[in-house]
Amino acid sequence: MRLGFGGYEGDCHAGLTRPSCSRVLSQHPRGTEIRNARQLSVVSAEELAEIAEALGLEAVDPTWLGASVVLSGIPDLTHLPPSSRLQAEDGATLVVDMLNGPCQFPAMTIEEARPGHGKRFKAAAEGRRGVVAWVEREGVLKVGGQMRLHLPTQRAWRGTA
Repeated sequence: MRLGFGGYEGDCHAGLTRPSCSRVLSQHPRGTEIRNARQLSVVSAEELAEIAEALGLEAVDPTWLGASVVLSGIPDLTHLPPSSRLQAEDGATLVVDMLNGPCQFPAMTIEEARPGHGKRFKAAAEGRRGVVAWVEREGVLKVGGQMRLHLPTQRAWRGTA
């Protein structure tokens, strides 16, 4: 998987910018051009198995969730702190923006593929849908390749919103 600064070329989420959506309505009117920090959707094989179990399915196809990258061996991947880095062997680096909340689109896809199961997706995937990320350094991700996790040094924020 060749990654450029705009993400995975040809993917519907690729690009340096994107139109703002419902996720950022409190900051920008819908459709405003903003930096694309959602170039890639990174999910955990272990969390996919948990979602499948909660849905009563043998497995959840990562494509049903629009996943770009499936990783294994990183516990609680969905809750990696923002600005965590995932670095491939060739130096390709992804920066975690934030967790990817469950939404209606995977639910509709699952319902189409496995009738009766999509309606429960949002609850089953809460806290398990993975993260969205952007490309900090170009390179290639390989199936079966290793990625190194770099966590930001930061204490928990003590302010109030």
